Amino acid sequence: MTNTALTGAASPRGATAPAGPGTTGRPAPRPGLLLAIILSGQFMALLDVFIVNVAAPTIRTDLHASGAGLQLVIAGYTIAYAVLLITGARLGDLLGHRRLFLAGLALFTASSLACGLAQHTGELIGFRFAQGTGSALMIPQVLSLLQITFVGEARTRAMSVYSAVLASGAALGQSLGGVLVSADLFGTGWRPVFLVNVPIGLLMLAVAPRVLPADTRSAPERRRGLDLPGLLVLAAAVTLFTVPLVLGQEEGWPVWGWVCLGLSALLFAAFTALESRLARRGGAPLVSGRVLRSPGMARFVTVIVLTMAVNAGFLFAVALHLQSGLGFSALRTGLTFATCAVTFGGVGLTWRRLPAAWRPWLGVTGLALAAVSLAGLGLALRGGGDGGAWLYVTLLTLGAGLGLSFSPSFTLALVTVAPQDAADASGLLTTVAQLGQLVGVAALGSLYLNRLHGPGAHASAHSFAVTSAVLVAVCAAGALFTGIRRRRTA
Repeated sequence: MTNTALTGAASPRGATAPAGPGTTGRPAPRPGLLLAIILSGQFMALLDVFIVNVAAPTIRTDLHASGAGLQLVIAGYTIAYAVLLITGARLGDLLGHRRLFLAGLALFTASSLACGLAQHTGELIGFRFAQGTGSALMIPQVLSLLQITFVGEARTRAMSVYSAVLASGAALGQSLGGVLVSADLFGTGWRPVFLVNVPIGLLMLAVAPRVLPADTRSAPERRRGLDLPGLLVLAAAVTLFTVPLVLGQEEGWPVWGWVCLGLSALLFAAFTALESRLARRGGAPLVSGRVLRSPGMARFVTVIVLTMAVNAGFLFAVALHLQSGLGFSALRTGLTFATCAVTFGGVGLTWRRLPAAWRPWLGVTGLALAAVSLAGLGLALRGGGDGGAWLYVTLLTLGAGLGLSFSPSFTLALVTVAPQDAADASGLLTTVAQLGQLVGVAALGSLYLNRLHGPGAHASAHSFAVTSAVLVAVCAAGALFTGIRRRRTA
């Protein structure tokens, strides 16, 4: 719920920037257009995490990519994005959110063009890393700009739209990827999945400078600094965590992968100790202690990580089952995912109409509904069938359940954070959401692949049944855990 002591009352226009560090204290020009611009950037960046999945077979054939090379094409973006998110958040706080958003958008747009024109696998991998870097500079500024521009109920509405975009981007990415690859526009095959970003990015670069609020930085904010030791330790920890997760299955989970995961745990512990020591000395850690102590933050983070892990793991396993097991085309697979995306995003836009007394329990309810839906999905696809109408019914209810667990949790976690902590909160929440997706694909995707014994619909259906059972267990355990936590803190 909104902390009015921090956010104030909503203005008639609903978008007066509160006076304070980094804001102008004047009404934001065209708040609706501002929201559209920054959320379009968010959507494009999120889309590129998933849109390449459906295009992967075509890319492999056209560029003669090896398995490892193709994996890096898909994962290079995610690695750069995850590693640099918190760095991007702090740079925005230091250099200006408007400036960093525009710089990240420009880099993302240019590298999207380069990806679409790439002639070799190595080129495409390098440009994908550049794309991820642009996203990491741009995306943390989205939340910060929302926090410092919108107040009161307007902020809650803006956050709901933001979480709906974030929630539905995964499924819509695969849907749009399927449409673009199947269309084979002008014989370009996979290239439109990257080139589609270019005209949108150029239009945004033309409009955004006229809409985004000007950057103003007070002396205390400049003194916060960059905390370079903390950034380096965190970047190393996230790198050692993400690389084995995205490459482990392709490489057969080698020893180096487990060593990297072990070292990442040590570095995360070292980062925690380093930041705690810095805070005790009066310094500025990467994530403010006020953010971590916000009411319900630990519970909200748990729900966000579980929801993103289940969503990403489910999308990965179902995409493989529908295309490899049941022989669905890329277009049919993409359109099938659209049913889940519609309710996921729809719930994100409408959950605020529910009674206020229900809101603290929506995360628990959403995870429980997702568990029931995944159980129904496993039953619908058993025996190698295509599920018929039940496939779409369960996807609709699954999207609603994941939307109920994710969107309110993300929004409620943010509206209690002070505007001056927006950068820290945006870096933390987008990073944990991204890491949740990586864990979901690595753990649940690997489970599906490891249980897949032989080709054919029946073998794939058996593998998916095991995966869906684990997904059900994860959702049920998450609902139980968060329900207990909520009751204890009520």
